[in-house]
Order: sequence, then C-alpha cells, then structure tokens
Amino acid sequence: MKILQTYVRVYVNDMDSALNFYESLWGETSTLRFKHSRAELELAVVGNMLILAGSDPDLEPFRHTQATFKVDTIHEFYDYLLKSGCKVIRGLTRVPTGTNLTVQHPDGTILEYVEHHP
Repeated sequence: MKILQTYVRVYVNDMDSALNFYESLWGETSTLRFKHSRAELELAVVGNMLILAGSDPDLEPFRHTQATFKVDTIHEFYDYLLKSGCKVIRGLTRVPTGTNLTVQHPDGTILEYVEHHP
C-alpha cells in the first residue's frame, strides 16, 4: 500500500487557457488529458497539478476536494481509510483512468484516491 504521487487540484472554466499557462509555468507539456463524460469535466495533468475544467455547476461537487493521491492498490487504501475513521464521500468508482474514491479524513480534509489501470 503506497501513495505513488500527489496532485494539487486546480479548478478552471477554460481548459485550453489554463493548460497553456501551466505548461508554460512548469516548462513541460501535459502528460494526460481526457474528458470525463459522466461528470461533464475535462481533466489534465501538468507536473504535479491536476487541472479540472468545466462549468461552475459541474465543478461544484468537486471543489472541496483538496488533492488527489495516486495509489498502487485502491482496495487496500479503501479498507485502511474506513478502519481509520474516514467518511466516504464518493465510493469506489470506475473512472477513465482506473478506479477512484473520495473520502473525508478525520481532520475534515477531503481527498481523492485513484489507482490507474487500463
């Protein structure tokens, strides 16, 4: 059970302009970009940033999530988080990159956990 990467989340209305800015800021191009049709969002990764783009109403359910942890085994984290007193906000869900889970930690912090797989 290991956290592989931490992504800072940025919420924007226009992916193209945000992506241009953050690619310039980081000095690198996006390593991942896709549309999440169920959530009506577009997502991209630049460096350690996860950019979520959509309308304000579409972004609203996600704005309180402060970061994303990319993990090696989502099911082990799920069991551990439940035993540790975390509250499930969004349960295990299949997403375009794999499987994710959003929880509220005992201190109130809301985080997404995601395991990437084909």
